[in-house]
Amino acid sequence: MLRSRFRSGLAADPRPGRILVENGVLPMSRKPHIPVFFHKDQLEHKPLFEWSFGEKIDHPETTRRVESIVAALSTDPERYRFVTPKQIPLGDLKRVHNPDLVELYKNAMKLPPDKTFYPSIFPQRTKTKPNPKIIQHAGYYCFDSGTPLTATTWSAAAWSAACAVEAAKLIEKGASRLTYSLCRPPGHHASERLFGGYCYFNNAALAAKRLRKSGRVAILDIDFHHGNGTQDFFYDDRKVLFISIHGDPREYYPFFTGFSAEKGFGDGYGYNMNIPLATGTEWGEYRKVLEETAIPRLLKFKPSVLIVSAGFDTYLSDPVGTFSLTTEDYRAMGGLIGALDLPTMVVQEGGYEETSLGSNVKAFLDGFTPRPRGGRTHEN
Repeated sequence: MLRSRFRSGLAADPRPGRILVENGVLPMSRKPHIPVFFHKDQLEHKPLFEWSFGEKIDHPETTRRVESIVAALSTDPERYRFVTPKQIPLGDLKRVHNPDLVELYKNAMKLPPDKTFYPSIFPQRTKTKPNPKIIQHAGYYCFDSGTPLTATTWSAAAWSAACAVEAAKLIEKGASRLTYSLCRPPGHHASERLFGGYCYFNNAALAAKRLRKSGRVAILDIDFHHGNGTQDFFYDDRKVLFISIHGDPREYYPFFTGFSAEKGFGDGYGYNMNIPLATGTEWGEYRKVLEETAIPRLLKFKPSVLIVSAGFDTYLSDPVGTFSLTTEDYRAMGGLIGALDLPTMVVQEGGYEETSLGSNVKAFLDGFTPRPRGGRTHEN
């Protein structure tokens, strides 16, 4: 199979928040549990192919990714409790993302059910005046040709964003110390004004914007690809620390960002850390980077909350990434991050080896072992 170029207001759900949730607060359980935010409409976005350096290939961002994760977490229903998020208000999306971008997604709902629109013309943004009501202008708001629009993109992307925002609310209330947002489509490549990299709304940024109102927020991005969208959101913000560990951008998407020299701007200088790693990186080197570089910077920052943009395309047989991590490595990684004992949101990003993705996600979350703190565990 050809590899992707990555390698070289909604209608309310009739029963929002219906699973084991009362007034937005998860009840205490005899066994520590992790709320898993997911909405079935996230499965409706089904891009069939993408254009990769001029070649038409099967699209890696399929519904089978979600199905693999749901199946794996469902094997332990006492630990993993699925929660249907409430709708995210349209105004909340427009306060974080450019209103025209939001309107473009809504306008795409008018596309015929069998129509997929791929942006192919990308104008100079300083010399054009786009109209989000004209679908042919989508290239103004997009930065690649692999992230299409369909009639269901808006619904799936907005519910994906809702999964992150609802988890942030739970963390904010102190009702949970560990949450998992099964965000699909992913989000870390989307910026305020642009979509791309299979991402439409930046789910981690939406959560961080909410949480930064009450304290410092750290975002640790462990996806194989640099989180260029998240970096763009907080590049001049000293209240949000962004750390990304990823493949070398000289070889891998998104190519134009992710270099170690990118340290932030203005008040945010020193609050952006990029750690590019070489092809074939194994757990020994990855762990060393976590323990000796990323975690010490996190501890120095003293965040109130940690958001993990969790991509699993660092897996050894992932068709998109080229690192060599194993399922047990993800368990160990979860243990290292969990040992920080911070209120933590895990937000799903990439990971395209569908048969193992669910096991990798579960191993990572299982690694967050319960740690007593004021009579509570890390998870509840």
